[in-house]
Amino acid sequence: MSHEKIRKLCVAALLCAVGILVPVISPVKVQIGPMSFTLASHVAVFLAMFISPAVGLTVEVGTTLGFVLAGFPPIVVLRAAVQIVFVAVGAYWLHGSTKLLEKPAGAAAFALVTGIIHGVCEALVVTWFWFGGSVEGSFLTTVVGLVGIGTLVHSCVDFAIALFIWKPVKKAFLRE
Repeated sequence: MSHEKIRKLCVAALLCAVGILVPVISPVKVQIGPMSFTLASHVAVFLAMFISPAVGLTVEVGTTLGFVLAGFPPIVVLRAAVQIVFVAVGAYWLHGSTKLLEKPAGAAAFALVTGIIHGVCEALVVTWFWFGGSVEGSFLTTVVGLVGIGTLVHSCVDFAIALFIWKPVKKAFLRE
């Protein structure tokens, strides 16, 4: 196995650990109905996406398994699982170059597009539970507002945190 592959494997493992640990120990958590907002819970996934599609997808699968092992309810685990869609889109969009993230307009477009995909995917999961009768509240308020738009905002905030961390870290990661 090459030095580069070993380095990416180690980084993916560390980011999986961070991605599992943050939702468990974070003091900044808000739970409203089927929606949970944990500050920085997506930062490890964004950092992984910035590195490569393989690292991004590995960290997403790893953090989802962490939710399963931690015994989170099915709605939370499935919301985590569908994040693979926004991670795949974002990681392949950046594949080969993170230069898009260097300009404010490019970073904002990336955050908005991936955030919309993220919100739609999580809203689809909650829609399934809403029609099954296990989610209370109106569809517009709960599914579209709290989950769809709430996830979009949460995703953009976590992206901004990840980008702030990435700027100094990328130099160390990309250094040979």
